[in-house]
Amino acid sequence: MVELQTAQLDTVFHALGDATRRRMLAHLAGGERSVGELAAPFDISLAAASKHIKALEKAGLVRREVRGRTHLCRLDAKPLEDAFEWLGFYEGFWTGRLDILERLLRQDDARKSPKTPEGDAQ
Repeated sequence: MVELQTAQLDTVFHALGDATRRRMLAHLAGGERSVGELAAPFDISLAAASKHIKALEKAGLVRREVRGRTHLCRLDAKPLEDAFEWLGFYEGFWTGRLDILERLLRQDDARKSPKTPEGDAQ
């Protein structure tokens, strides 16, 4: 199994564990956004939005730049690559399990289906 830095991966999955933060990341995938722009789709204050952004920053998923009074955020997808790599192990696990289930179901269906002798014309 892939060994990654546990603390970093824990922080990434914690950040991804919140729907608001996941939606913020989706918005950032479209390009740089201000804190106000990230907060706009939600019924939350700028302070609450900033807390969500800090969790994303801690995970390394967001980079913030201050330009005057405006805080601009952009996506850094590298930690998502690490999480995807970690999840890849389980993709293989579940694919193997589902392949076994499919084979067993086909065998079960073959046993249950009525057999008709070939060449039996009436």
